Amino acid sequence: MSITLVESPAYNVIQLQPQLRNAAELDQSAVSTDSGALADVEMDRWANRLARVLIARGAAVNTRIALAVDPQIEATVAASAVVKLGATPAAMAEDAVPGAYLGITTKARRPELTDAIDWLILDDRSTLQRYLVSSDAPITDADRLTVRKSA
Repeated sequence: MSITLVESPAYNVIQLQPQLRNAAELDQSAVSTDSGALADVEMDRWANRLARVLIARGAAVNTRIALAVDPQIEATVAASAVVKLGATPAAMAEDAVPGAYLGITTKARRPELTDAIDWLILDDRSTLQRYLVSSDAPITDADRLTVRKSA
């Protein structure tokens, strides 16, 4: 199995894991917290599913997507999914992310966030349902939207 990481067209605001060097590294933890760890291969699959949910929501190449996600594992997966789209993950600062029309957050964070951004709420039942039926296959150029689609 090979993994292709897509470079974002702009400088990332959020630093991601370094590029994998060989297949043996797939079993290593991409991110670890006190509550658990996520192996590189699992993170890649989760990020592919989330990227497909974002594409269905209208996320396109060369756009900025706001991230307001606190749990470290979810934040890492969200940032990876955004990069797979060819978009740029941008940490939510203050009340806005210039140029972002779409964002990723959780139920706990949503009340404090602006309504100017269309928020995908990770722990919302409808998001989880869409996520679970999405493919975890690698994101290809054919999957990516080059023009923003209305959600």
